[in-house]
Parts: sequence; structure tokens; C-alpha cells
Amino acid sequence: MSDFDSGDDLFDGVDADQLLSSQNLDSAEKRKRESGTGDHTNVAKRQRSHADGKSALEECGEFDAISDDVLNGTDIANEPARMQVAQNLLTEMFGYEAFRHEQAGVIQRLLAGKNALSIFPTGAGKSLCYQIPAIAFEKLDLESGSRAPGEHGTSIVVSPLIALMKDQVDALHRRGLPADCLDSTKTWEQQQQIYASLREGKLRLLYCAPERLNNEGFVATMRHVRGGIRLLAVDEAHCVSEWGHSFRPEYLKVARFAEEIKAERVVCLTATATQKVTEDICAAFDIRPEGVFRTSIYRPNLNLHVRAVKTKQDKYPLIFQFLKDHPGPTLVYVTLQQQAVSMAADLRKQGFQAEPFHAGLKVETKTEVQDKFLANKVNIVVATIAFGMGIDKPDIRNIIHFDLPSTIEEYCQQIGRAGRDGKTSDCMFYICPEDWYMRENFARGDLPSRESLRGLMDDIFSLENTSKPVGDTFKTNHRVQSKDFDIRTGPLATIYAALELRFNLIRAITPEYSEHKFEPTNEYFGILKKDTSPEGKAIYAGASKKQKWWYIDVGNVVSRTGVPRVDIIRKLNELHDTGRIQLKAGGVEPRYRILRSLPSSNKDIEALVDKVHEDLSRREEDALRRVKQVEDFITGDKCIALALAQHFGMDLPNRKSKCGHCTHCLTGGRTVMPPRIQKKTDLAGIRRILNACDVRDDPRFLARIAFGIKSPRVTQLKMDRHEVFMSLADHDFGSLLKEFTSACNAAKKAK
Repeated sequence: MSDFDSGDDLFDGVDADQLLSSQNLDSAEKRKRESGTGDHTNVAKRQRSHADGKSALEECGEFDAISDDVLNGTDIANEPARMQVAQNLLTEMFGYEAFRHEQAGVIQRLLAGKNALSIFPTGAGKSLCYQIPAIAFEKLDLESGSRAPGEHGTSIVVSPLIALMKDQVDALHRRGLPADCLDSTKTWEQQQQIYASLREGKLRLLYCAPERLNNEGFVATMRHVRGGIRLLAVDEAHCVSEWGHSFRPEYLKVARFAEEIKAERVVCLTATATQKVTEDICAAFDIRPEGVFRTSIYRPNLNLHVRAVKTKQDKYPLIFQFLKDHPGPTLVYVTLQQQAVSMAADLRKQGFQAEPFHAGLKVETKTEVQDKFLANKVNIVVATIAFGMGIDKPDIRNIIHFDLPSTIEEYCQQIGRAGRDGKTSDCMFYICPEDWYMRENFARGDLPSRESLRGLMDDIFSLENTSKPVGDTFKTNHRVQSKDFDIRTGPLATIYAALELRFNLIRAITPEYSEHKFEPTNEYFGILKKDTSPEGKAIYAGASKKQKWWYIDVGNVVSRTGVPRVDIIRKLNELHDTGRIQLKAGGVEPRYRILRSLPSSNKDIEALVDKVHEDLSRREEDALRRVKQVEDFITGDKCIALALAQHFGMDLPNRKSKCGHCTHCLTGGRTVMPPRIQKKTDLAGIRRILNACDVRDDPRFLARIAFGIKSPRVTQLKMDRHEVFMSLADHDFGSLLKEFTSACNAAKKAK
């Protein structure tokens, strides 16, 4: 009932050991003792190796060397026989005659009990790298006699894409394979069925989002899955690395999850990873260099074009002509949601079949657009980066970039969606000086001011929280904090991840819903009046009516009656699932456990603010550097295909210096960007903004108004609707910040 997948209705206060029979627990413990994983041996070894100066990549070889025999049994068939099982599954279950690219290498390593990293281009079949081993384990167990029926374990796939998870589960079901996904659309009853399948050893693949790893009950249950966790697959693994093009703080916790659930082996999968990102992934998951499988990103059927113009407006007639000259299914990538809508409308006026696609559309609308595109009922989709992940359409003929992608990796992923059928496809990149402003806007908007960060830290480390003992918990409201301290939700999540993983102060645990409301049916009142259970009585007495809905403050009821929260939540879900009420829960409140004494003195908090702000400032500069990297790459004096390959530490086939079919190769020279004109600071414009807004405690806030960057506080004060908003967008952001800092300092001295 929530997009946050908190699961507090299932696990709060539940002892995971009671979820399984003693027989299953005994067998699980036996396997741990046999494999030597029950005492976190590998974690301890890695910690010692770091102290000795060894890298994680060097040290993990000790574990890999014994994995084959220990995890699979010394009497199991040799490698060719294991791969024959995999080959049979590939043909019989999936309908393919042979493995492609490096699929066989990845699968062979996983079946040998070792960790692997798969870096394959978009559409190269990464999913088979974990689907086939997940199914093969049972067949290999039975052949070797190493495990009894029902003891074949489960494989977990961590993915940020709910739609993709559902598509893969549906495809596996059509092949008769036992798989499921845990996501926010599942009812309580459906989730209970999934856990029953895990207890009974029936489920081979379980998909979940990285956010679910904050659910204590989920983690505890995965520790005791019948047969153990045979494989953990980490999709979009570049999100683990802070150097990755779409870093997600929640992904930093996946490696810890792998240790906690004692996953026998791990496979990480990504379409794009630079050398630095590859090193980060390998260090996080103990993957040796020989466990990295990378295929060339060079696609000889993709023509990489670039065209520089003076203004964005100059791009429109060029796009219209390009599409007339290059018919076929096309993706046009833009940055803003409104751009997607307006560009699609402009294309329709020109006679093209075009539809917009962005994250702000309703699910039904997005599904309809996607289905039409797949069925060739719509020829052009104008999309933000929300479109394309997992799209199985091999005949996309054109990719057009209307805006500057945020990274080279993002560009690579997007062009990788073209020409998967092997036929010639064209990728056109239109670039102009104005493109830089939009990307700088995004980068500058994420860094909070030091004043904002200090306010947030004072709130997190309040007297109420710092007076609690280690092991106790506290709740917070990220939405309120974002608004109160003018910090966007993305950087706010990064800050909390740093407090958890870098400073080891707190740990995110199962969130709670702050609000529960329900609409009762006629049966509800008669049943609840007769219900003598403590939770039934508590709900009946604690619910109050406001218009058509009945509201219940679960926290207040728990405090007043002493009935455990988990019992009240379970009762509410039971009433919902049996049709007695229509229940809605909302207002997710993140919860954190205190891991060690929290900073309470002004000195300690100041030191923490300095470290966190320094890290966030570095991220801002990294984001700007990566955007400049895209511009330099696309307008550089080198074959575009070669430059792209070299960005990922590779070369063209046969070490060729030219592809022969990109803009640079066809014209014999680089694409020249029109110069960006740097304006002298408009002091009169600075004064107009200061006159329009009386804020003097945050110079970055004022610079955002001048530059046209929205933030919670800018929106709250409605400055984004004022005429001065974005009035100095053509200025250097640093010079604006300098002027507003002087104005704020002068205001402080005048007090």
C-alpha cells in the first residue's frame, strides 16, 4: 500500500527464527558449519587484509580458492558437466542455441561458487547470467546428491526497476519457473504466500528493490531461507559506486546485506562501468580481477553523429529534417518532463506520430505509450531518462539527444537501445552552449548550504535523540526535514547514508506508517464488537471518524493500551484482506537504530558538518566535471566510437584508430562548439534580488533564485514565481554566490 515497501505490517517485532520449523533451521545451521560461513570468516579476513595493506581483490582469492569444493560438494560433476546443464537450460527453457558474448564465462564462474561482475552492453542478455544458475542449482544438487529435495535454496535479484522485475517474473512464469517479486503492489496475502514458498523451499528467484534491505524482518528472514541464499544478483551495479553515473545511497547497503544473509556467491551486472567504478564494485563484493567479464561496447551498426548549433531553437528544424530523412522507431531524449510534452506536440504538428514519456505520467499512461511503441503504433517517443530501461525492442532505428546527458555512461546506455537487431541505426547528438546551463542547474541544486546542513544535524542529533542509549531507536520525517532545512530529497538520502555507512552512527531499520485510515463495510462493526482480542479491542476503541474515513493513530494506541504495534498492524491487514475494511496507509516515517553514542557537543557536530559538507561539495564538482566530460568527448578531436571505448578502458576491434562512420571520421575533423559568452556580474540585478527577498542567512539560497534553481525553500517562499527568479541564469554561478555571500555577511555585521 506504499511505494516505500516498508513491510512493517509483516515483521515488526517478529522473531525470524519462529518463522521456520526447527528442522529447517537445523539444516541451515548445518550448511553454515559445513561451508565455514557461519562465523563471518570472510568479513574478518577482509578486515585483517585491509589492516595489512592488502586490497580486497587480492584477499578475496583465499575464499574463492575453496568455494568450488565447499559450496558445491567435492563429488559434484566437473566443469564441462556443469556447463552442459546450463546449456540444456539455455536451449530447453529459453530457446537459445548458444551463449552470447561472455555469458558462458559468468555462468561457469557462478556455478563454481565464485563471485563475478558482468559488464555487458544494453540488450546483451545480462539477465540470463543469474537466471540460468538460479535454476541450475537444483539440477546439480540432485545429480550430485549433495542436497535433499526442498533444500536447493533461493536466489535474490536486487533491482531498482519495479516494472522490469515484474516483466522478468512474468516471463519466467510463462516458462513454468518459480519466481516472484516483493514490491509495494503486493497485498499482505500475496506477501505471505511468497514467504510460505520460501519456507517450503519452492521459490528459485526472488526480485526486490534495494530499499527493502532496510527492512529488519526481511533481512532476518533471508538469513533462514530453506536451502540458503545460493546467489545474490545485483542489477544496475554501477549504482554502488559514488563514481557511477547514477549513484544511489541505498545501493551502498547491498554489500552489507550479502554478508548478513551469507549469500553463497554474488553476481553484479551493469551495462556501463569505467575502471574506477569496476574497482569499487569488485572491492565491495570481493570479486577478483579474473571474475570481471566485459564485452566491447563498440557497435559497428551504430552511426554516431553530432551537430553543434548556437541556440536550442536552432535544433528544432534540424530534428524535423533528420526524422524525415531517417524513418523508423525513434527515441528522442530530453531532460525535463515539460520538454517531453512540448517536443512531442511539436513533432505531431509536423506530421509525426509522437508521444511523450516521463516519470510524472500515470502508470496507465506510461504503459500505454510503451505498448504502442513496442507494437509500432507510435513511431517516436520523446522521453526523459525514465524510458528505455529493459525495453525489448530490437528495431529502434534512431536515438536523438536534444539535451546534454549528465554523463558519458548515460549517453552510452541510451544509444545502446538502438539497432539491437544488428541493422544500421543512427544516433544524433545536437549540442549548443545553452545545454550547459541546464546541467549546471541540476548539479548546483543538490548541494545544501552549510547553514542548512548544520540545521539538519542539530535536528537529527537533538537532545531527545542524543540522550537515548545505544541500541535504542528514533523516527524522523524526511519530507519535513527537506522542507525545513532546504535540502532536496536526493542529497538528504545521501547524508543519511553517510551517517550510517561512513560514520557508523545510525542504521536504517524498518520504517513505519504514521497514518492509517479505513473505510468500513457493514460487517466491520458487528465483528469488532464481538472481537475479544486485545488488538481488536484497541482498534475498535481507538478509531475515530472524519467524514467517510475512520482514522487510527497506531502509535498513540500502542502507548495507551500496551498492545504491540505488530499485532495492531496485522489485525488491520487481516480486516482489509477479508473485505471488512478498505485500508490505506501513508506517511512513511523512517526509523533508525543508534549504533554508538551520537555527537552532542557543538564541537563534535561542527566537525561532522565540515566532513559531510566537504563530501557533498566534492559531489557537486564531480557532477559538473562529468557533464564537461560529455561535451569534451562529443566535440573532441578523435573518432567518437574510439573515444567512447577508451572512456571505458577499451579500444576498437583490432586496435583501429577510426570506426569510419561517425561524424569525426566522415568530416575529418572535430565538431566545434560555439563559445559560451561569460557576462560581467550584473550588480543591479543582484540588488533587485536582494530587494525582492529579505533572506540573509543563506547566500546559496539567493544564488539559486538568481540562477533559476528550485529548492524546497525557494518553492515555499514562492520565489520561483517571482520575476527575479532565473533573472541571472546566464551568469557564472560562482560569481553570483560570491556577491550574495558578501551581502549576507554585511547584513550580519549590521545587526
